[in-house]
Amino acid sequence: MKWERSQSLESHGTDLLEEQAMKVRTRFGALVVAASAALIGLVGLGGPVAAQADPVDNPVDNPVDNPVDNPVDTAAVGLRISNGRLVESTGNNFVMRGVNHAHTWFRSQTNAFADIKRLGANTVRVVLSTGDRWTRNDAADVANVVNLCRANRLICVLEAHDTTGYGEQSGAVSLSRAADYWISVQSALAGQENYVVINIGNEPYGNNNAAGWTADTRNAISRLRDAGFDHTLMVDAPNWGQDWSGTMRANAQTVFNSDPDRNTLFSVHMYGVYDTAAEVRDYLNAFVNARLPIVVGEFGHNHSDGNPDEDAIMATAQQLGIGYLGWSWSGNSGGVEYLDLVTNFNASQLTSWGQRLFNGANGIAATSREADIY
Repeated sequence: MKWERSQSLESHGTDLLEEQAMKVRTRFGALVVAASAALIGLVGLGGPVAAQADPVDNPVDNPVDNPVDNPVDTAAVGLRISNGRLVESTGNNFVMRGVNHAHTWFRSQTNAFADIKRLGANTVRVVLSTGDRWTRNDAADVANVVNLCRANRLICVLEAHDTTGYGEQSGAVSLSRAADYWISVQSALAGQENYVVINIGNEPYGNNNAAGWTADTRNAISRLRDAGFDHTLMVDAPNWGQDWSGTMRANAQTVFNSDPDRNTLFSVHMYGVYDTAAEVRDYLNAFVNARLPIVVGEFGHNHSDGNPDEDAIMATAQQLGIGYLGWSWSGNSGGVEYLDLVTNFNASQLTSWGQRLFNGANGIAATSREADIY
């Protein structure tokens, strides 16, 4: 999510108000791009999401015309990509069903891992800080987070949050800086390839110079591979994660091919830009049809920049066999408290959003399968 989830509005209030305005501009930009697309034609995986796109019904088992072959790299270990799917060492698909947890601002809330598992999740995406904007999560803390995930039989997606809105958000850092961070905590991650996905940087570009995303993402992947990381690397889209410009969609194949391990997973965040089923289906089908791995790394049931179609997000993800991770367990503030899945970190107090995500149609309880490694 593009807003900072803080322990108090006082601590991050200025950033929060600034980012709220940016989120609204994100939705406006998506509409402008969609209108232009109807006139000029698009390239890559179909170009930016069209505001009035017709639904595309291409179940994952159906053949597509001239599919791109993205086989598994035989050198990959643990979780890896095979033919556009995240798979385990067994070769079986692993479909993420889980939530985001703002660990870096709520470090004492370690019971959240057990609670998230108890409600049926197989994955938790954990917010960490490089130390550039918030207090750094050091190697010891990262190791503890991984242990908590493993103890609770969860796949652990670790993300560096300080990149959020780079180029537009004051204080946000580059993907290169995020790569520095991962290398600095590598001791906590070595040997954890069956359990950990490294999400290099959260929403690593705002709406300014989103075209820089491609080169910066490729360079960050290269640096981590050169440093010896064999993990699945997850990369967020620009435009505060929503990719309304179609930058990730158009350049995903180039980024994937640049990874010598062919072990990169793409992540889109679905908020107000994705307020119709057509937009959701169009975007996700583009990746599936190209045999490129995609996950919905964040989404909500409501937002100030529009009303995301959570029913379509969950139904389409289930139909296509791709993962989703709802935002977020608890602790939201600054006007987006409605995105809390539970009240005050109490798993027995599910909010309406929590009930929908965990227990509703195509929800976590009904569709989650525990990782084979456990």
